[in-house]
Amino acid sequence: MSFRIETDGLGEIQVPKNVLWGAQTQRSLHYFSIGRELIPHEMIEAYAILKRSCALANASSGRLSQEKCDLIVRICDEIIKGQHDQMFPLHVWMTGSGTQFNMNVNEVIANRASQITGQPLGSKKPLHPNDDVNMAQSTNDNFPSAMYIASALAVHRKLLPALDRFENSIEQKSQEWSDIVKVGRTHLQDAVPITLGQEWHGYVGMLKDNKERLQQALRGIFALALGGTALGTGVNTEAGYAEKACQEIAHYTKLDFHSGNNKFALQGAHDGLVHLSGCLRTLAGSLFKIANDIRLLACGPRAGLGELTLPTNEPGSSIMPGKINPTQAEALTMLCLQVMSNDVAVGMGGAGGMLDMNAYKPLIIQNIMQSLTLLHDGMENFRKFLIEGTTANKDHIKQALDHSLVLVTALSPIIGYDKASQVAHHAVEHGLSPREAALELGFIDGATYDKVADPRLMLKPNIKR
Repeated sequence: MSFRIETDGLGEIQVPKNVLWGAQTQRSLHYFSIGRELIPHEMIEAYAILKRSCALANASSGRLSQEKCDLIVRICDEIIKGQHDQMFPLHVWMTGSGTQFNMNVNEVIANRASQITGQPLGSKKPLHPNDDVNMAQSTNDNFPSAMYIASALAVHRKLLPALDRFENSIEQKSQEWSDIVKVGRTHLQDAVPITLGQEWHGYVGMLKDNKERLQQALRGIFALALGGTALGTGVNTEAGYAEKACQEIAHYTKLDFHSGNNKFALQGAHDGLVHLSGCLRTLAGSLFKIANDIRLLACGPRAGLGELTLPTNEPGSSIMPGKINPTQAEALTMLCLQVMSNDVAVGMGGAGGMLDMNAYKPLIIQNIMQSLTLLHDGMENFRKFLIEGTTANKDHIKQALDHSLVLVTALSPIIGYDKASQVAHHAVEHGLSPREAALELGFIDGATYDKVADPRLMLKPNIKR
């Protein structure tokens, strides 16, 4: 491999000849070759949006020439389109501020400008990575701002639409199964009747609540630290710069980003991201319950509950022919546990900020972006390959309902709790249905039993005076 020589504040260093990154990126690759995780791809676009917005803000005040601004905007647009993705090779496990990634972006923009204008790579002409591309910025304010931008875009573009589709699919099943009466279960034991539609309507409510939580969390993500520079004081910026730069970000993304009122809080802590991560954990918990419920209701199918029949996607065993497993549920529940674990890391990283800057930034954004990706992909797969193809085993559901002892619950207002309990025990001891047991004990006549113990009357308030 051939090299060129670039310089930074520490002196000279060899950089591969044809790459667009520079000295500080190369030092990071040398000193932080830890693990396989790279800075999340979403941060590349977020930083490009941020850099173009800062350039526009600086140009509007005359601090940055229009020629340099136009060049930065042009290159940022290339980066946003994914044209230079391979030029961002840095690992997550680096400095906790993310400084080298900020410089990676600055160096790529500066060297691409040199390339466009026919200047040697590393010449820092016509753009200097610090003086021009990083003008009025510090990693301490632009890295958290990029984290917020990346997170908000991912929630808005991917997670919420996937959650909408997931909820709609569940809602369709709820409506389709609104007339299928089944045995409810508490403590995994038979309970009073419920419709399969009502059971799934509960899932719909959980998902709606999660959407509201995410939308509320987004409001805390829209306030940006940008303009605070090193510590939140705004040193090396002009009055009005922060507001202008954030307005440009809002205009470009069409989201409600704005300059945060208290940049000391936004730079010393990243509580907005911690809150968002907590909402992702809550969504993961809801999906975990839904997936586990579905695979439990489908278990068997002949030696288990067998109320649901799942799609036959792939063989379930290498030794047992015909075995089909709830693999989509397994995948979803596994990724939900990963999201819950990620939230622990985000929470600890958020709490770990010391004095005027949090030094766990790459850890926080790595875990949040993984959680967002896993939840999006998991919901999409579970919806397409399980929910949409799942059917109700109506005959089996009816058979279980007809033999359920909990129908005696409807007798309590008529014959009293104690006698209703005797009916249940008598049915168990003598292998009778609840109706047969009630008639044999002489507690009620057949016509009255049929009238009050109709499972459909137990699906809503049923006492009349």
